Amino acid sequence: MILKPIDIVDDITKEEFIKNYLKARKPLVIKNMAKKWPAYQKWTMDYMKKIVGDVEVPLYDSSKADPSAPINSSAAKMKFNRYIDLIQREPTDLRIFLFDPIKFAPKLLGDYIAPTELMGGFLDKYPNMFFGGKGSETFLHYDIDMAHIFHTHFNGKKHIILFDYKWKERLYKLPFATYALEDYNVENPSFADFPALEGVEGIECVLEHGDTLFMPTGWWHWMKYLDGSFSISLRAWDKSWEVKAHSLWNLTVQRTFDNFMKARFKKRYMDWKEKKAFKNAEHALRNNLPKR
Repeated sequence: MILKPIDIVDDITKEEFIKNYLKARKPLVIKNMAKKWPAYQKWTMDYMKKIVGDVEVPLYDSSKADPSAPINSSAAKMKFNRYIDLIQREPTDLRIFLFDPIKFAPKLLGDYIAPTELMGGFLDKYPNMFFGGKGSETFLHYDIDMAHIFHTHFNGKKHIILFDYKWKERLYKLPFATYALEDYNVENPSFADFPALEGVEGIECVLEHGDTLFMPTGWWHWMKYLDGSFSISLRAWDKSWEVKAHSLWNLTVQRTFDNFMKARFKKRYMDWKEKKAFKNAEHALRNNLPKR
């Protein structure tokens, strides 16, 4: 893999952002955006624990997905305040994924500001938040709804590796899914076992407290928490009807079909998906795809 550093700016004008990153579909880190938010000072671990409280939350780990389970099935459950104590105390691969703590603590709504000065189309009244223990990883995937993402990190560091959507076959994308094979180490893959990964071009960055990553629609991302920490994602629609149609397909037809096949055929279906991912990757490598 060829990983290049991401573009980083302190601040950016709307004109520069739209021309160089939104229209170009290019990731960017903005250092100062969240420094204008009350959350920049307020959102400590102890504050989140106090304001959200003992809500029971689903937890996810790094184990390979159960072939018969729908995507995003949790591995365990725990009270939110106990989980925050855990990730402050010790490394763990347990993560909170797609959690909306703002529903339980609506006063958090006043602590962040959607960057409408850069673009429109923001979607969520209650944005998703993500919490992870030191060493926990988010598997390589792209977001099923194909939204643009402004991902802001708090209380630690997070390592992120990104790939343009066009590399999907070379990343061993599973058919009828928005994620890749979970059998290789994204940070240090074995090219002998996964030859199509050699030469794949990506971008990497390390987010620190208050940094905001702009991830354009369709970008693949893998994330590793370097400290017990958390992030918030603000999602915005792309103006393209083609992208919106892709989102609708993912959310309805593809996901429904995939869940049905998992439930009906379980391991047989997953084995077929993995073999097909290898065949597609080999075909893309053999034909030097994607074309630059």
